[in-house]
Amino acid sequence: MHAPSPASRLRPLLPSPVQPADDERFARHGVTLLLKRDDLIHPDLPGNKWRKLAPNLAAAAGRPVLTFGGAYSNHLRATAAAGRLLGFRTVGVVRGDELAHRPLNPSLARCAADGMRLHFVDRATYRAKSDPAVLAGLLEAYGDCELVPEGGSNALAARGCAALGRELRGVADVAAVACGTGGTLAGLAAGLAPGQRALGVPVLRGGFLGEAVRELQREAFGGPAGDWWLDERFHFGGYARTTPGLHAFANDFEDRHGLPVERLYVAKMLHALTVLTEEGAFPAGTTVAAVITGRPEEAEGAQPSSR
Repeated sequence: MHAPSPASRLRPLLPSPVQPADDERFARHGVTLLLKRDDLIHPDLPGNKWRKLAPNLAAAAGRPVLTFGGAYSNHLRATAAAGRLLGFRTVGVVRGDELAHRPLNPSLARCAADGMRLHFVDRATYRAKSDPAVLAGLLEAYGDCELVPEGGSNALAARGCAALGRELRGVADVAAVACGTGGTLAGLAAGLAPGQRALGVPVLRGGFLGEAVRELQREAFGGPAGDWWLDERFHFGGYARTTPGLHAFANDFEDRHGLPVERLYVAKMLHALTVLTEEGAFPAGTTVAAVITGRPEEAEGAQPSSR
C-alpha cells in the first residue's frame, strides 16, 4: 500500500466538481456539455498540476525537487508553490539562457518569490535535458534531488491522472483535455471506463504528442490503456500563442457561463469542442466533459500569433 502524498496535507478538493454548462451551440446538436472543474482542486496547485505533482512529491519524500520548463511554465510555478507550502527546496531549469540577463517575467518572478532556484540554460542544452551527462552536471551543482521531467509528465504523473478518469466514469461519453506534454491525457484515458473516450487537444505544434502519450502509457500501465484520440488543429500558432479570435471566443464563453477561461490551454480545448460539435463529431445524445485545468492568471505572457 502506497504512503499518502505529502501534498495531501494541503487538503485538495477531490473529487473536483462537475458543473453543467447550458450552451445552445452544443444543445442544438443534441450534445450536453459538462465542466470538470479541476481548476478548483487547490488555489496554488490547480488541476492537472496537482494530479501530476502529488505522486512525484511522494516519491521525493522531502528531498529537493529539480524540474524543467519554459519561461511561462505553469508546471514550474506549481512546483515552486508546492515547495513553499510543504517546505522543500526546488530548482527550475529554464529554457533560454538569454533570460538570465533580463528582468523576470511575472511567471518566473512568482517562482523565485516562492523560493525556487532558477537555472537558465541555452536551448541546445535544454533539448538535451534527458542526456545523462546533462543530468549529472545538474545533480553535481544542486546535490541529491528528485528529477521531475518537463510538464511533470512521467509514469507517476500518468498514474496520478488516472484518478481524473475514474472520477468521470458514468458521467460523460467523452472527456476532453488540453495537452502540453501528454501526461494528463495518458492517465485520463486509462482511468475511464470501457465505452468512454478521451480527447486530447495539443497546444503545441509538432505532431509529437501521440507517441509521447503511448510511451507514457507503456511506462505507467505496461501498454495501451483506454480509448483516446488527438485533434491537432487548435494550437493557434503554438505554445503560449493566442489570436484575437481565441480571446474573443474566451470572452464570450466567460459571458455565457461565468467561468474565467485560461487562454493558453483551456480556451483552445473549449474552442475545439465547439468546432467539433458544429462539425458533427459527436452524435446526438453525447455528453462531453471538458476538463478545466487552470485559471486565467496562468496565461500571463501569452504571445500573439498570426493565425
